[in-house]
Amino acid sequence: MTASTTLREVIGLPQEPPRLGESALIMIDFQNTYRAGVMRLDGAEEAVAAGARLLAAARAAGAPVVHVVNDGGEGTPYDIRAEIGAISDEVAPVEGEKVVVKRFPDAFHATDLEEVLKDLGAGGDLILAGFMTHMCVLFTAQGAFNRGHRPTVVAEATATRPLEAPDGTLLSADALAAASLTTVSDLFGTVVRTVDDIVDPAPAPTPVS
Repeated sequence: MTASTTLREVIGLPQEPPRLGESALIMIDFQNTYRAGVMRLDGAEEAVAAGARLLAAARAAGAPVVHVVNDGGEGTPYDIRAEIGAISDEVAPVEGEKVVVKRFPDAFHATDLEEVLKDLGAGGDLILAGFMTHMCVLFTAQGAFNRGHRPTVVAEATATRPLEAPDGTLLSADALAAASLTTVSDLFGTVVRTVDDIVDPAPAPTPVS
């Protein structure tokens, strides 16, 4: 079996990811929700660590940063007024970074994310990371694509959970994440495996004469 040609290739969309310093970073639902309790994700700790490295690199590169949180309401694992729904300390916003509150998987739907990006002077290239790979990351990538943006997902800075497939078999978190990222790369955007794949390389040292 050989892989099919992607839709991006068929219609001539770019295959190369953008430069981090020329993009806006969207940190999606990096909430404590996914690190403990009923919604704890396989690989959440590793994804938070990768997200922290990505966030630090974006700040160093002067890239605009937007944090997105899901508000599920009081008493839910997504209660943004409680510790369980707060953004994890390692990736918390600093002064001046915008926070967008959503209630749907697509962070653009019924939010002011598009306006926030315009106010920040962000161009079309967006870097996405966060939780969950198969849900809010995937559908925000689709929402970005639908609005004319060029999203790129950083795979190691995402995570999800195992779920039962419609045929009753258990679909592992890794399998679900791989399928979701493949959906992104088929049409909606590009996918890079690691933070290092998207971070602008350091300038070469100037030779001493």
